[in-house]
Amino acid sequence: MIEWQAIETVLLDMDGTLLDLHFDNFFWQEYLPLRYAEIKGVEAQTAKHHIVTQTRKIEGSLNWYSTDYWSAMLEIDVVELKHEISHKVAIRPFCIDFLDALRAADKDVVMVTNAHHDSLALKMEKTQIADKFDRLITVHEFSLPKEDPQCWHEVHRRHPFTARKTLLIDDNLHALQSAREYGIGSLLAIYQPDSQAPRREIDDFDAIHSFAEIMPIAGVVDD
Repeated sequence: MIEWQAIETVLLDMDGTLLDLHFDNFFWQEYLPLRYAEIKGVEAQTAKHHIVTQTRKIEGSLNWYSTDYWSAMLEIDVVELKHEISHKVAIRPFCIDFLDALRAADKDVVMVTNAHHDSLALKMEKTQIADKFDRLITVHEFSLPKEDPQCWHEVHRRHPFTARKTLLIDDNLHALQSAREYGIGSLLAIYQPDSQAPRREIDDFDAIHSFAEIMPIAGVVDD
């Protein structure tokens, strides 16, 4: 699926790609509404409806991913609440093996995430994988989500790469589409970002179940 000899740079998403999206889905869909209801003294269903309504209004925008925005809008400390269930943060199968294999194969490895700085810091603390990357980039550095093709110009400014020799792996299909429009040569989706949710049907991009399917081997060159 991947012609590794033609790939110089690997751009990797965090949530749903390297890490199990179940943490985030559980937090936003279950835990945050529950704690918001407790803190504000409202019914759980009322709290859930309020959060879902606000989420739909800004889905795909930078604010959708911003803990600062949500903390201000809900008037609670969203980051603190994330820390309360940080034990649920988990890497996806073969994540460490894959990152180590990329390093052994001498690839340039960059994380590009829509997650806010606070969320990135929390997850790097819990997983201890930050040192496996040449660079960690959150789009909040330049205020453009990955769904916007201009985002990739900003990523390139911070960490130059040759688009046609670059692989992006991301569970966000809109981000993959914007990367395609920018010109990134190899794109790969994730069938099941949340380990406790059903597999998705993906038609527009190649996709994998786990990194075991695409593991590079250092020193091997195709004939």
